[in-house]
Amino acid sequence: MRILVADDDPMVREVVRRYLERDGLEVVETADGPATAAVLERNEIDLAVLDVMMPPPDGIELTRAVRAGAHPQTPIILLTALGEEDDRVIGLQAGADDYVTKPFSPRELALRVASVLRRTNPQPVAQEVLRGDGVELNRAARTVAAGGMPVELTAREFDLLAFLLANQRRVFSRQELLAEVWGWNFGDLSTVTVHVKRLRAKLGAAHRIETVWGRGYAWGRADVGTDPDAEEVGRAD
Repeated sequence: MRILVADDDPMVREVVRRYLERDGLEVVETADGPATAAVLERNEIDLAVLDVMMPPPDGIELTRAVRAGAHPQTPIILLTALGEEDDRVIGLQAGADDYVTKPFSPRELALRVASVLRRTNPQPVAQEVLRGDGVELNRAARTVAAGGMPVELTAREFDLLAFLLANQRRVFSRQELLAEVWGWNFGDLSTVTVHVKRLRAKLGAAHRIETVWGRGYAWGRADVGTDPDAEEVGRAD
């Protein structure tokens, strides 16, 4: 999927691009309103991240134009200044799907992008049987086998394994797993750690749950780089 990132700050664009590309997304960058409007008019993107304060037409004006134009369904996330409540309200009224306030965590923005994409792009019917290196999971029957032998899992262990098998070689942080599997936006991250440990023990030699230092977990090896988790972008100095 292609994501448009429109912001006049090149550092913001560069950091956001790295995080989105890490999630397998293609990124198109623009630095001002006219260039952004041209990309939106071509309808070559699946979601737009628009800065409210970039050179005009700004993010809110562009949002209004998209909603009144030929492709009104394009998902939009606005970047707004911290404390500027009016911008957020006006942006949502203009038709934005979500907003993130500056300064922001690029990981949070990536999660918001993923969430909006899920809501606006209905997924096909889930694959009923998932397999991964000797592990077989049947969604309908709620059964798991490892090396041909049945494995008894709790409901949450089953859901966690199903999610990892459905997204093999992709790295997910504990916060992402908490949101995707448990449906919690907030919670004790050690919950995920404990369930991963239990899954590894129950699957034994058949498990392929890799720990990616500083990132999270993946089923199978994933190609990952460094991750400045503490990085924050968009701060006004």
